[in-house]
Amino acid sequence: MKMTVDSHCMGHGRCYRIMPALLSSDDEGYVTIRGQTIDVPDDLRELAEDAEGSCPEGAIELSES
Repeated sequence: MKMTVDSHCMGHGRCYRIMPALLSSDDEGYVTIRGQTIDVPDDLRELAEDAEGSCPEGAIELSES
């Protein structure tokens, strides 16, 4: 699974609170992978789905490719 966080990220912090093993914030409070795509390990798939659903801006996208 791949996770992408687009520029709509407003720094609410919900995603990196749900997935601290994979996501963190930068100095301005935005998720550090904003504008990037990363691989999600299989054991974090459920948390990735929770993080995607928690984003009020809809900035997180998950894909299988």
